[in-house]
Amino acid sequence: MVTTEVSQLSRECNAWREVLRSHRHQFSQLKHSLQDIAGRQTQSDVLREIEHLDNQFHIQLINIHDLKQCIKAHDRKMSMEMTEKDGHISDDTLAKHENLFDDYQRLEHTLHEIRQEFDYFVRQTR
Repeated sequence: MVTTEVSQLSRECNAWREVLRSHRHQFSQLKHSLQDIAGRQTQSDVLREIEHLDNQFHIQLINIHDLKQCIKAHDRKMSMEMTEKDGHISDDTLAKHENLFDDYQRLEHTLHEIRQEFDYFVRQTR
């Protein structure tokens, strides 16, 4: 693998982490919005949905953090391999990059679905 390819993979990691930071900020804000909504609700079915969404936000914030840390560790490993192996990374590390991209895409999809669920909930509670 050529050095420029490794730097491209590193840029991808940085881009993924930046998007995940943005999602973390957005989901933290949604969690606060949900808490504001909860203070005005008394219906048990609405309160159940609030609890469900709050749990989802909590779980996804953990997932965002965990994936961000995995990507960060992977990026450090690529840099280390690049230094130690004269600009090359192992096939295992390349496969890990592809797996992380799959994980990233799955999380993006899940976050989008939960955001849609929250938006629908907010429309229904107005």
